[in-house]
Amino acid sequence: MHEAVAGIARLLRGRRVLLLSGAGISTESGIPDYRGPAARARPVTPLTYREFMGSSEARARYWSGSLVGWPRIARAAPNRGHAAAARMEEAGALLGVVTQNVDGLHQAAGSRRVVELHGSLATAACTDCGTVVSRAELQLRMLSENPAWASAGGRTAPDGDAASAAAALPAFIVPACTACGGILKPRVVFFGENVPAVVSEAAFAMLREADALLVAGSSLAVYSGFRFVLRAGREGKPVAIVTMGPTRGDSHAAARLDAPLGEALPLLAELLLTSRLTQDEEACGSRSSRQPRWQG
Repeated sequence: MHEAVAGIARLLRGRRVLLLSGAGISTESGIPDYRGPAARARPVTPLTYREFMGSSEARARYWSGSLVGWPRIARAAPNRGHAAAARMEEAGALLGVVTQNVDGLHQAAGSRRVVELHGSLATAACTDCGTVVSRAELQLRMLSENPAWASAGGRTAPDGDAASAAAALPAFIVPACTACGGILKPRVVFFGENVPAVVSEAAFAMLREADALLVAGSSLAVYSGFRFVLRAGREGKPVAIVTMGPTRGDSHAAARLDAPLGEALPLLAELLLTSRLTQDEEACGSRSSRQPRWQG
């Protein structure tokens, strides 16, 4: 793997690099994905925006599952991949992160310039009046109103919910907006829902600054992420992809590595930052050699 990562380092070295991350970077933090190798063995059908907004049963299914699955998301900690991305940004090897994830782990690891394409699970908002509530507060409300669910279990999905027992759903009290009684929705982009224009523009603005795109942990099956690979290609910016399993963007990549991100990204950071330090030292030496010596 070292040789393959070294090749990616050579491709990215000296360029302003934008990181596009997907669910695969968070699997080592205990958060499952939809399309990785493990997910293909246990497929999960995600809830769509239309279903959530159009069906009280679908909302009961989501929020009951979210009550069960939220603790796993809340206690998840950044892994070595997140830490490596933050370290590269701090050292100037990355200009920022555009992430498809909704778990907040890039920020928790120390990344500062992050665009969350699909939003964040940390809050929910009323679809009628816009009132925002923290997800932690909402968890306490749901537990208070649905005490029988406190001990419920289920297989957690990537978006923080879990499979619920259909027979129990009619008894579940779905949280409503305390300000107007409207529908509360997590502040994430559901399948079938558009990424807000202001978010897309912020992400593309970062891509315009970049000279290269590094994709980490994304199958690129969803167009909201794949379009960045297409744009980079049209603008002549090289694309490197590091993820487990095939991706929709493989044919567009100048470099491709199938490897765990917790191993590959720290190694990439080490190679890029070592070379950057060497370049800085050489530049400093060159400037010093040009300075006139003081003569007494």
